[in-house]
Amino acid sequence: MSGTTAEPLGGPDPSTTARWLESHRPDLHPAYLRELPAARAAIRHRLVTAIAREHLRTPSQTSQDPAEILRAAGHESFAAEVDNSVANLALAQATQPRPDGGPPALTRPTPPHWEQLVVDGHPLHPGCRTRTGMTTADVLAYAPEHRTVVDLVQVAVPEHRWHTTGAGLPPLLHLHPWQAARIDDADLRRVGTRRARPLMSLRTLAPLDDPTVHLKTAIDAQLTSAVRTVSPAAVENGPNLTALLQDLTQNLTILREYAAGAVLTDGRPDRRLSVLHRQAPPPEAIPVGALSAPSPADGAPLAREAVRLAYNGDPRTFLADLTRLLVRGPLELLDRGIGLEAHGQNTLVTLHHGRPATLYYRDVGGIRVDPKRLEHTGVTPPPLHGDLTATDPDEPETTVLAALTVVFGQLVGTLAGATDTDPAHLWAAVARTAGDLLTHRDTLPIKATTTMRLAADPLEPRWAYVPNPLLEHR
Repeated sequence: MSGTTAEPLGGPDPSTTARWLESHRPDLHPAYLRELPAARAAIRHRLVTAIAREHLRTPSQTSQDPAEILRAAGHESFAAEVDNSVANLALAQATQPRPDGGPPALTRPTPPHWEQLVVDGHPLHPGCRTRTGMTTADVLAYAPEHRTVVDLVQVAVPEHRWHTTGAGLPPLLHLHPWQAARIDDADLRRVGTRRARPLMSLRTLAPLDDPTVHLKTAIDAQLTSAVRTVSPAAVENGPNLTALLQDLTQNLTILREYAAGAVLTDGRPDRRLSVLHRQAPPPEAIPVGALSAPSPADGAPLAREAVRLAYNGDPRTFLADLTRLLVRGPLELLDRGIGLEAHGQNTLVTLHHGRPATLYYRDVGGIRVDPKRLEHTGVTPPPLHGDLTATDPDEPETTVLAALTVVFGQLVGTLAGATDTDPAHLWAAVARTAGDLLTHRDTLPIKATTTMRLAADPLEPRWAYVPNPLLEHR
């Protein structure tokens, strides 16, 4: 295979995106310009809120342009990321179809592609739609919010350069097409393609010919806050750790990473040329973050459909039932010293006629494990590669609570707006079923994503602490 080198870090800003659309997609250009002010305001709100929450020092925040706020503080690199996020959010809004006026999406015989309904990305991160390294044409071709299907590239790998774990894979690498165009390795031979639909994470895809598997591929683009390659540690950890987690919990279903494969470069698994094969959830399973996404029926959040279908329009009971499901499995594993990063992308839920029924969890890359605590429960942990081992005993708990704090905040905000319900009443519903760990703390952690982007090591976890909205409702 051969190709070009990767684009430099950075991406189109709002102006360059507008110029490209005017020349190459004039059908989208007017809609993009209409959506741009709202996208800029949405990203500015995320940034200003993060600055306050994370106690960051910046000059006066009078500009309506979030990138200018960062540039005034001397943060040029992050400003470029935020510019790209604004451009891609406006582009996402500009390409959304009109509601079809049909029956509720939750009741349709063929479920929609839930993950491709999500438009806004991360609910708190100013870089929620950052795709640095990708052009506007790339984003339109590969991003899930544009409801696309892509051609994964199948590459034959010489046996002596193939490393596989778990159940084992033949020496056939699935490459994301964006990545395949940037690989120059004479040993790798393209042998075919495979149609697949990108999920919320863009680089993880569902092959159209096999509903039982998802493929987590490597790309050298930065999505939100990190370059999404597949590390050698992930290749080793996934099969062993997901098998263990599946055996340790009765209250959620772990989606197994049953095999992984990587090309060896200089004798080591190459993070640019690796793939994970993961068990797919059932088609009716909805990422919790997608409950805030617009329904194809009427454009209102999917969560409102559930409330109307099963709860006579009362979001409080729905939220209490969902909360019970969201905390039971993660807290069961936390008792053993395992902290799941149970955020809205990694957790999925089935809704039986609108009622929360089953919880699924995927992706062990962000979890934290306290091996000593796990051993005290009678379980020998598998070898853990990379940064999965907790650096202090509190890290698993912080990981779980930070993810759940964002999930509940997004759900409360969505339901309050969609059903005209006082947020205090919704927080009270969460408190009724969340359990003592969440309701008896003065503050709750949230990952300090803006602080991380400005840090020398942007991948080191950092935390902010916010007043606990559950405290007064326990």
